[in-house]
Amino acid sequence: MADKPQDSGPGTRTTGSRARKPRADAQRNRLRLLDAAAEVFSAGGPDASLEAVARTAGVGIGTLYRHFPTREDLFEAVYRHEVDQLHDLSLKLGSEAAPVDGLRRWLHASVRLVATKKGMLVALALAAQGSSELHAYTAERLTASVGSLLDRAVAAGEIRADVAPDDLLLTLVGMCYQMYGKPDWQAKVLRLIDIFVDGLRTR
Repeated sequence: MADKPQDSGPGTRTTGSRARKPRADAQRNRLRLLDAAAEVFSAGGPDASLEAVARTAGVGIGTLYRHFPTREDLFEAVYRHEVDQLHDLSLKLGSEAAPVDGLRRWLHASVRLVATKKGMLVALALAAQGSSELHAYTAERLTASVGSLLDRAVAAGEIRADVAPDDLLLTLVGMCYQMYGKPDWQAKVLRLIDIFVDGLRTR
């Protein structure tokens, strides 16, 4: 009789562990798929195969479709994931980096988002068709992210005070779209960002 609680205890923990494991695995698979899709779409554009995404993530194509039933679902999820990562990065840089360096590093990281978006324009248009929700989400999230870093640099007296978050985002997107597709375009944009940020410094 005394042995039964000991037997049932491990059994209960094992059952609980087994119940939790699929959820944890599913979340890991989803994140792996989002990271892989960002890489594949950035390189191959909207026509990049979903099989390539699954292969890069190290999962089967069935796993991909369980998480993202359509190509548009995957594209929109990747874009939102990238935007959320940039928001999280702004919080981290705001507490860890020097003001101007934090702003510069965030703009550098944003180049990857623009590269991914450029490759997904067709699918994003389909995903957002009939609704501006995706555009509104992106604009709000990115404006708040760069705005917090800009305000910090201005408050420190290191960046001129007549610059708005929209100015930075428009400049960033303009640089990327002008250079996209040219040899080493991302490296060239990063160099232009450095020049641009240095030009914003107070004298």
